Amino acid sequence: MAQGEDKMTLTNRQGHPVDNNQSMRTVGRRGPTTMENYDFIEKITHFDRERIPERVVHARGAGAHGFFETYGTVGDEPITKYTRAKLFQQKGTQTPVFVRFSTVTHGNHSPETLRDPRGFAVKFYTEDGNWDLVGNNLKVFFIRDAIKFPDLIHAFKPDPVTNIQDGVRIFDFIMNTPEALMMITFLFSPWGIPANYRQMQGSGVNTYKWVNEQGEAVIVKYHWEPKQGIKNLTQQEAEDIQGKNFNHATQDLYEAIESGEFPEWEFCVQIMSDDDHPELDFDPLDDTKLWPTDKFPFLPVGRMVLNRNPIDYFAEVEQVAFGTGVLVDGLDFSDDKMLQGRTLSYSDTQRYRVGPNYLQLPINAPKKHVATNQRGGQMDYRVDIAPGQNPHINYEPSTLGGLHEATKIGKEYTPHVEGELVRQVIDRTNNFKYAGEQYRKFEDWERDDLITNLVNTLKPALQHIQQGMTDLFTKCDPDYGRRVGEGLGIGIKNGIQSNKSDTEFGGRPIGTSHTDEGVQDAENKGHSADPY
Repeated sequence: MAQGEDKMTLTNRQGHPVDNNQSMRTVGRRGPTTMENYDFIEKITHFDRERIPERVVHARGAGAHGFFETYGTVGDEPITKYTRAKLFQQKGTQTPVFVRFSTVTHGNHSPETLRDPRGFAVKFYTEDGNWDLVGNNLKVFFIRDAIKFPDLIHAFKPDPVTNIQDGVRIFDFIMNTPEALMMITFLFSPWGIPANYRQMQGSGVNTYKWVNEQGEAVIVKYHWEPKQGIKNLTQQEAEDIQGKNFNHATQDLYEAIESGEFPEWEFCVQIMSDDDHPELDFDPLDDTKLWPTDKFPFLPVGRMVLNRNPIDYFAEVEQVAFGTGVLVDGLDFSDDKMLQGRTLSYSDTQRYRVGPNYLQLPINAPKKHVATNQRGGQMDYRVDIAPGQNPHINYEPSTLGGLHEATKIGKEYTPHVEGELVRQVIDRTNNFKYAGEQYRKFEDWERDDLITNLVNTLKPALQHIQQGMTDLFTKCDPDYGRRVGEGLGIGIKNGIQSNKSDTEFGGRPIGTSHTDEGVQDAENKGHSADPY
């Protein structure tokens, strides 16, 4: 420390003690200022750069630290039968984790009561390096091919002209994407608005693989089941809460951990042999489908506890970076088309958003030995060099003291692949059956809320979109389509009594009602004031 400093003394980033943090250097009391205001220049230019680009999706989030504890078994069987991943092997082994919960579509400070899927991403800091399990609260997705992801998100994001989310645009896309009907059935029901993050399920959504010591593989689905129970909200309940607290889920998570009421989830997998399963009427790699639990039960693997809040939101929750391609030995990829596309997209996004050296940040860095030949790039503040490594050698192979390859552990997994290179959809699409089954499984109040939210969102839509969506819901379940049609004032066979025949935009966000009244109320109920 410099003379006169103590551990709490304010400095700039150069380590210079700051003895006046109230005023810039000026010519006289009134100025002007001079160019050599270093403390001000460093402070303000850093402030100008405080915000990294907002995530395209999953911008609004909350997070916490904790641990995962393995049971050492999968169901009643030793886990070694299915995977050699080290973090699962020894009963009671605890692995540090960081979890980020989020909403998908809306911005960084959007209300947490909006109808939207919730992200549920877990970073495991394992002894073999990081494993990222990146999923959602809902166990299915809208699309099954990653090439459609930008279109999906553009449809759900605000209109590029009005900057308002518009259900007309959304259902224009969904009407032409019937594989999304299962997800739409969940999203517009109370399951589309979880009550908070603690009482929310999580799912890997995509199909992955486990590989054992012999190089044999099975396909798996991952699930997080909250031990606090599951709670969801109706649209009206969510709107009431939003008027009181639009940060309610973040506050709930923070206060629960701060008070020692640590949220906990049980980690389960479903397991299926690694083939195309012709006995099923859907493709097991199709992420718009659920695997039936009567054939493929949830098998407990371990538990996760969140027990520590972040010290700094920006450094941890905002800069944490996940990728579906971040796996460890014993875990592998399936041919799920969404997973394959996400594996490129996620890490590419982090390198653009946070920078090529984002893995050097403490929240993202593995808690183990790291040594690479990667050099340079924006914000490269250290070199991942091994003790004793020749600093002149940043390539491999070398005989001059460079890094060398690791010793292979376990038999390599080598799946057989053959076929023509094509651009085709999967064989067993079955877009309607399971959405209908889910509709019938809902309780009455869940069905009522689903129909209300769909009708409210579709009311501003054009005639052909209203009719098209009603027809699709009817294919899922006749009662489903009938109730939506009646709510819209149309008949499935008798045509449409809507007066919307031209292209119109400026509809309402999904699920909401009375949005036009809100605009008018703001003017009519606003209190006049004199200028000052």
